[in-house]
Amino acid sequence: MSKFGISQPVKRREDRRFLTGTGDYVDDHTPNGAAFAVFFRSPVAHAKISQLDVSAAREADGVIAVLTAADFKGKLINAMDCDILDIPSGGRGAKPTRPVLADSEVNYAGEAIAIVIAETIEAGKDALELIEVDFDDLPVHMETAVGGPLVHNEIANNLAFDYAFGDKSATDQAFAKAAHRVSLDLIDNRVIAAPMEPRGAFAEWDGTRIHVAVGGQGVWVLKKELARKMKLDKANVRVTNPDVGGGFGMKGYNYPEYLAVAEAARQLNRPVRWMCERGEGMMNDAGGRDHVTTIEAAFDAGHKLTALRTHVVANLGAYNSMYGQIIPSELLLKVYPGVYDVQNVYLNVKAVYTNTGPIDAYRGAGRPEAIYQLERLMDYSARQMGVDAIELRRKNFIPVDKFPYATASGELYDVGDFPRVLDRALLEADTKGFASRKATSAKSGKYRGLGLCYYIESILGDQNETTKIGFAEDGMVDLYVGTQSNGQGHETVFAQILHERSGVPFENIRFVQGDSDRIPMGGGTGGSRSVTMQGNSINATTDIMIEKFKALAEDELEVAAADLVFEDGAFHIAGTDRKMTLMALAEVARRQGKTDFLTTEYENIVPGRSYPNGCHVAEVEVEIDTGATKVVKYTVVDDFGRLMNPMLAQGQVHGGVAQGIGQAIMEHVVYNEDGQLLTGSFMDYALPRAQDVPLMPFHVELTPSTANDIGMKGCGEAGTVGALAAVTNAALDAVWDHGVHHIDMPITPLRMWTWLKAAQVAAE
Repeated sequence: MSKFGISQPVKRREDRRFLTGTGDYVDDHTPNGAAFAVFFRSPVAHAKISQLDVSAAREADGVIAVLTAADFKGKLINAMDCDILDIPSGGRGAKPTRPVLADSEVNYAGEAIAIVIAETIEAGKDALELIEVDFDDLPVHMETAVGGPLVHNEIANNLAFDYAFGDKSATDQAFAKAAHRVSLDLIDNRVIAAPMEPRGAFAEWDGTRIHVAVGGQGVWVLKKELARKMKLDKANVRVTNPDVGGGFGMKGYNYPEYLAVAEAARQLNRPVRWMCERGEGMMNDAGGRDHVTTIEAAFDAGHKLTALRTHVVANLGAYNSMYGQIIPSELLLKVYPGVYDVQNVYLNVKAVYTNTGPIDAYRGAGRPEAIYQLERLMDYSARQMGVDAIELRRKNFIPVDKFPYATASGELYDVGDFPRVLDRALLEADTKGFASRKATSAKSGKYRGLGLCYYIESILGDQNETTKIGFAEDGMVDLYVGTQSNGQGHETVFAQILHERSGVPFENIRFVQGDSDRIPMGGGTGGSRSVTMQGNSINATTDIMIEKFKALAEDELEVAAADLVFEDGAFHIAGTDRKMTLMALAEVARRQGKTDFLTTEYENIVPGRSYPNGCHVAEVEVEIDTGATKVVKYTVVDDFGRLMNPMLAQGQVHGGVAQGIGQAIMEHVVYNEDGQLLTGSFMDYALPRAQDVPLMPFHVELTPSTANDIGMKGCGEAGTVGALAAVTNAALDAVWDHGVHHIDMPITPLRMWTWLKAAQVAAE
């Protein structure tokens, strides 16, 4: 087995350039003659724009132009695209216009009103101070709730949609007959993605074509919107993604700044670049989560789950972001009702607009929200019924012999062995030794708790993906892919897959991504789809390439096709040591002018989705005097099917868990009653540091997927999906016996201290 083949822990080859400062990010590019863009943003959350005067700014030193919505008329369509939800009972979600630049009204603090283009960033910022705007204030709606002051006059009760799924009557009947009924209210707090690299873009116009480079998760969605909004033929739009320093879903959709920068470049006939500053991004990057939920469970006398009923109010912010409507509805349903064997379910989601920044995909996009609800409910139900939470889960797991399993929400789970994964997690977490560790913590003035989450995830996104393999004149093999790495290690793992299947030397594979001119179609990265969809596409394309080269091998080796076998990266004559590699055959094809052999491309379709699953076990300590809550032990056992690179999978899980710990313990977006963001810097918005994340053993119990030829399952979002409930359940376990019977994320020291003190007072 090659040390560079699949399932080998190959070190990331892209890391050398990242660690030596030679990565190629948007901010590393300043096209010749480029001007610099800055945005004038609304200082208020909701108001009519009664007067906007940019004349002084236009005359300022170093300013090239100041563009407003009026300057887009007849040129750029001043409205962003978004996916609108189809309601199962009929109708569609609301669609208020989200402008590229606000025209007559602003709906959240930070919304862009004008773009200043200047010779330097400093000149542009100075000009912002010269823009005069008069506002007629409007009432502000901040609560994640139906009703209140209207954000958009045409949308009654601020209700974007009222989505219902399931048989309500059958579910209600199951609840009426239940021996046990449990109800739990939960808040899934809003968070900021905060990637290491902020968003940015530059645009170049040559008189006919526009080129826009962004730090994104794919190029085709932006290409499509630019063509439509700029009224250009798609052939005249090029979008590129260079290296991207973290995406987490937040860079997977379009933003107004990208269209504004592109239009500015076209109107000025000059390159324009923009880089988002951190505070600007915290106001304007789409946030994640922000749900208020009531979830209910019905059990029979033997504690078997008979029905689930869930009511969610989801905040969309001021506008629909691209995937904002489908995340709390269709995507949440992808894993509802989790790993449990229950068919009576009812889900109602009401999405509302508020005068806050838009909400969209953040690592997991709907699946963490669903699993958090379900796994908090299972723990709480066990306490209410006086049974063991682990055994309650085990009793209600989908049995192994029921796979493939059609869920109540319409998904088809292909394979799974949940009891085996759970048993391994309990063993690796040493749950039998927890009592001793708890006693040790108590001696140092700390409450210790243990929490568990058994999650399942659904791979999202397009099930088709393109691959192109080309033998270049310099001896390299170019591998063109339709996904986009944001730090996951695609350059390494995709080379491993091609090397394994074809025998092309690992060091000869050159990775090509993120250019709509060079790769005409692709699905981008998101929903943990990349390695599954792209990996299977690489294999299918390689098989076509091998079959194509077989005819040339017959001629060169002077043998009939029946006597040829392809193995270990070469065509062999059966029973002899005569062979030819693909690299050698490519050189023959080049010398003979047979260029059709040198390039193979194919669009592969994976017939079904895969469902990663696993068990997270967390232990936390709560300082009695301060309420400080810290994750001190964390164990993960995952079923990712066939692993392509165990080291990269482990890295993805570690990163996902870190983000889950962040949301559970410290991350929280806070606005005041006027819609001003109070957590707009890292002085006020806490992210997990190294000391907040414990060492994290990673284990696997693998059941290969039957939904794709390789048997793999995605892993990019699994850590976050499992971490939220595991950490929160552990924190509640730590304080349950001390009178605290309900907590919500984030479990900050002040909040935990307050809960403990309230319980103490109640007990006196």
